Amino acid sequence: MAGMLLNFSSNRRIIAGLLVNLLSSICIVFINKWIYVHYGFPNMTLTLVHFVVTWLGLYICNRMDIFSPKSLPIRRIVWLALSFCGFVAFTNLSLQNNSIGTYQLAKAMTTPVIILIQTTYYKKTFSTKIKLTLVPITLGVILNSYFDVRFNLLGTVFATLGVLVTSLYQVWVGAKQHELQVNSMQLLYYQAPLSSGFLLCVVPVFEPLTGDGGIFGPWSLPALVTVLFSGVVAFLVNLSIYWIIGNTSAVTYNMFGHFKFCITLIGGYLLFHDPLSLNQALGILCTLAGILSYTHFKLNEQEEGKSRLAQRP
Repeated sequence: MAGMLLNFSSNRRIIAGLLVNLLSSICIVFINKWIYVHYGFPNMTLTLVHFVVTWLGLYICNRMDIFSPKSLPIRRIVWLALSFCGFVAFTNLSLQNNSIGTYQLAKAMTTPVIILIQTTYYKKTFSTKIKLTLVPITLGVILNSYFDVRFNLLGTVFATLGVLVTSLYQVWVGAKQHELQVNSMQLLYYQAPLSSGFLLCVVPVFEPLTGDGGIFGPWSLPALVTVLFSGVVAFLVNLSIYWIIGNTSAVTYNMFGHFKFCITLIGGYLLFHDPLSLNQALGILCTLAGILSYTHFKLNEQEEGKSRLAQRP
């Protein structure tokens, strides 16, 4: 009886964690888009707010003994912190200048670019099946972009830079975690304040300080509350990702990710009335098929690897 109650309690915590991740991951896209469309809040300043709130959230988690920070030499994570700035800033600029559908599909190109970087610079090998899944992913993104009636050159530039910097960041995060023997929260605990410092230096150069649209401009109370709320949601995204991976499995997280992908696309068309042509719908389905295939083959390979290790004497 006690075992059943323990199992039920554990399942409730997992379900709660998945729900927090689902709501926060989808909300952050829609809230940021709402801020850009209805308030015109400066992009880099919004990114800076996210970094500061994330660090404050991690500091509170540390004080509550949710995780233990590890002392790290700042010079060894400087480039990682810079790429973190670029990753969030360019991703937000892509969201600001593209429809949610194009923004979301562009993010799917991160997987092919990561594979290209790891193959070229880290001499990592991938199976033919994995490489073939990149074809429908890339084809779907091209189809959607080509037939997107809101297509614009600036949005495409930001989306491309976002994919490149995000891919570099994700590769470097994996390398740094292995090199420094830390988990994602321990690394983020140092990254967030360092990235905040970098952004604090460049924000006054690229964004006005006063007047309409300025950092210290005449923002309404609803605008400021929404911006602060987006920072809290950004922190919840980071925290829930860490919690889900630590308490479930890669399969759960990946399958849940596909569900969020679909919900975000649908929400973009319903909330912001993004146009959707038949060719764009085909592009979305094509990309989703590629992502599902990639996850299926990748997880199978991981399971086969574990089985081979278990069979060794």
